[in-house]
Amino acid sequence: MLKHIFHKDFKTPKFFIIMENKHVGWLIIGISVLIIGVIFLFNNALKDIVESSCSLAHGDSDICPMYQSINQQTYLALGIVGILIIIGFIIMFSKPKERIVIRTIKEKKEIKEVNLSEFNKEEKQVYNIIKENKAIFQAELIEKSGIGKVKISRILDRLEGNGLIERKRRGMNNVVILKE
Repeated sequence: MLKHIFHKDFKTPKFFIIMENKHVGWLIIGISVLIIGVIFLFNNALKDIVESSCSLAHGDSDICPMYQSINQQTYLALGIVGILIIIGFIIMFSKPKERIVIRTIKEKKEIKEVNLSEFNKEEKQVYNIIKENKAIFQAELIEKSGIGKVKISRILDRLEGNGLIERKRRGMNNVVILKE
């Protein structure tokens, strides 16, 4: 059963598959009962065939060696179905439910405060722009801050060296990402 459950903020859904062992156990037992019916139908059909062929060959169908073979195969098949039924009961009476998470929603992490006292005014400005956007193209950062390409590169080198940001190459552009 697929359930649609909302997270505590009631905006982001989480999806779960709830698998109830009781239902799976009943399903296995039901299939086993059907297999038992097929075994007995097959057994009766084989006995009819043996009776008609053995009475022609031996005269008496009770002494035919095929009967013993049919009985052995029937008992073997019933034994296997018995094992399936036991497995069904074990599954039914084990844990009542197991919850399997298909997809979880990433929780928002709180951004920790960073000590910017050692940085100059422009470095603080660039860091705050990145912090507001979480991820920004370097060209857009140049545009928003009003600082030249070379100086932005040096500022980003320093911020990256201090472990505050990370630059990733995207084609011909860099994306600047705030490290968390």
